[in-house]
Amino acid sequence: MDSDRLLNNCLYFTANTLARAITKLGEECFKPLGLSPSQAFLIMLALENPGISSGELAGCLNLAPSTVTRLADALVARGLIERRTQGKSASIHPTEQATELAPRIAAAWKSLHRAYSDVLGEQGGHDLTQSIHKAAKKLGER
Repeated sequence: MDSDRLLNNCLYFTANTLARAITKLGEECFKPLGLSPSQAFLIMLALENPGISSGELAGCLNLAPSTVTRLADALVARGLIERRTQGKSASIHPTEQATELAPRIAAAWKSLHRAYSDVLGEQGGHDLTQSIHKAAKKLGER
């Protein structure tokens, strides 16, 4: 079919298809924690960098500042992070509850890695990740 050739040779279409598939896997792995993968990344970054700004988080996560604010608001409500403001700037700090949750977050990441490695192979998953990272970086620089 001509439409199959058109879609399967289109980076836009295939990248979005991949994004939906990996998002579904990620959401399944983090569902027992009641977190999205993006929320888990935010917590991990706050644990590694207590006091990180929302702007820095947006840059690290490659998300819009408004999306980071929405993610942070949900985590504040759950008692996993706290937002400290000084003047116009706000910093994000993990709570003790986030620290206690960290091993379960790490286990969920391992579960996600295992899930896609079972399908793609360990090396295949690694190679695909590196290729996507390089392509995203190049496209982001243009």
